[in-house]
Amino acid sequence: MLLRPAYTYPDQLTALLRQQGYAVLSPQGVAQWSGCSLEELMALRTTWGALPPDQYLKDGGRYRRRRHSCFVARDSGVALAPHRAHWQPVEYNALHGGMQRWFEPMEAGLVAQPAWTRLLAAMAQVASDVRGPQPWFLEAHQFRIDTEGGIGRPTPEGAHRDGVDLVAVFLIAREGIKGGETRVFQSDGPAGQRFTLTEPWSLLLLDDARVIHESTPIQPVAQAGYRDTLVLTARAEGFQGD
Repeated sequence: MLLRPAYTYPDQLTALLRQQGYAVLSPQGVAQWSGCSLEELMALRTTWGALPPDQYLKDGGRYRRRRHSCFVARDSGVALAPHRAHWQPVEYNALHGGMQRWFEPMEAGLVAQPAWTRLLAAMAQVASDVRGPQPWFLEAHQFRIDTEGGIGRPTPEGAHRDGVDLVAVFLIAREGIKGGETRVFQSDGPAGQRFTLTEPWSLLLLDDARVIHESTPIQPVAQAGYRDTLVLTARAEGFQGD
């Protein structure tokens, strides 16, 4: 039996992040929060079917496909940053930290969509609401975790922080799988929550300094299935690795 998340209202998002370090929005809540229609958001999903394989998995797996691009949000708007490697210190990612990972950039047609820009602007705004107004350095990751090898691991590094200010995890699609439970824990205490995101464009938003998170492995229900997500991170004072 899947445990459903407790959705909050968009106007309570900042208060809940300050209170407990995370919040969950329904697809309708994400549409209201981002200023996009659900139809516009659903139209962005088509590019997940053409993600190239992740060549950097240290566990030897072939279950992850992804793209990665970077953006900077200022008062003047959101701009695409020059393509760069994704880098994390080993303190935050014991499995893949300390290495430059050059993923293929996101497709130009997706980045050019007005709904995409509004989504990034909403992420930057909530970061400013929580941390104070300033420029935000945003990284966007498209993921597909599949079960063609029998099992897929959304977070092979285990429960972790990302080394940023805020993390947004959007469920894009979930087809033919079991597992993929989301778990959120206090970074300095025993309290935690677990639930499974099942609705396309539902969102888990995290204060990365206060909580750690992970998703459990997925297995196919019958034939090979997959789980698609979009992960956005917001960091003040530059990208990691600068």
